[in-house]
Amino acid sequence: MDQREHPELKLSSHGRKVQKLGRPVPTIEGLVVGTGLSPLIACSVDTGDRRLISSFVERWHGETSSFHLPVGEVTITLDDMAPLLHLPIIGNFHTFQPLHVDEAVLMLVYLLLVSADATRVETGHCHGPYVRLSWLRDIYQCKCQAKHWTAATRAYLLLLLLGCTLFANKSETHVRVVFLDALRDCSKSDKCIGSRK
Repeated sequence: MDQREHPELKLSSHGRKVQKLGRPVPTIEGLVVGTGLSPLIACSVDTGDRRLISSFVERWHGETSSFHLPVGEVTITLDDMAPLLHLPIIGNFHTFQPLHVDEAVLMLVYLLLVSADATRVETGHCHGPYVRLSWLRDIYQCKCQAKHWTAATRAYLLLLLLGCTLFANKSETHVRVVFLDALRDCSKSDKCIGSRK
């Protein structure tokens, strides 16, 4: 294998972050269950088989967005994701529109009940409409102490289930604020993560 073609594989896992935060209080757990995302809690892993993952990386073709295996070409579909992540694949797709930093600040203020100054400092530190996972963890713990359950639930979902599991990225430390858009109606848990009307 040519090293220029396939750089060294780096595995990123947030499983320990999920385990370290622990189980949420029953009020938050109930809101999370209502979103349909609670199965993601069990999907976070601490380690992976580097050889197995390397084999899949070697067989991935970006041009076709598929794996080229000895049995043929394989594409991962939403029907494949449903049993893997134990998530219901129903309803309309949710499209996330890019956010300007000012929009991200307003979203954080409104949905996480954080001061505008604190959110400006955080998005400035992240150089864009992002927040650090460590910052979200602190917000989550603060909102739990203050018993602001809806804001705490949004922070929990953005931190662990979206930022560390479903939409984990190569930064290993940041999550896009735009994902909060899907968490607007968490107080009405049956509508959270639903399609936009």
